[in-house]
Amino acid sequence: MLATLRRAGAPYSLSPTELFSTLMVTSGTMTHRLKRLESRGLITRQVNAEDARSMLVQLSQDGLALIDRAVEKHVDNERKILSGLSPEVLMALDSHLSGLLQSLEGSHQR
Repeated sequence: MLATLRRAGAPYSLSPTELFSTLMVTSGTMTHRLKRLESRGLITRQVNAEDARSMLVQLSQDGLALIDRAVEKHVDNERKILSGLSPEVLMALDSHLSGLLQSLEGSHQR
């Protein structure tokens, strides 16, 4: 959930419905996770300025710092995993993965 909010870009907030559909979890799971993250100070719930009847879930400063550290570690790990491959193999891998992604996106739209 923290990564999804981070990918949303500043101010790192989404509606619970947007989070729910992106994460593909049940509403009960979503409610439980939101409460847990809020109790740990990693998210806050804000009134939606565009619709006062709804709330937005927003990363707190602590939540943003935590997910940024996690992404740094993930990227470092990815670099280590791929470090043994030659530039040519990396280019081929990138090309093949791009083709796979395009194929998956195309099949999703049908």
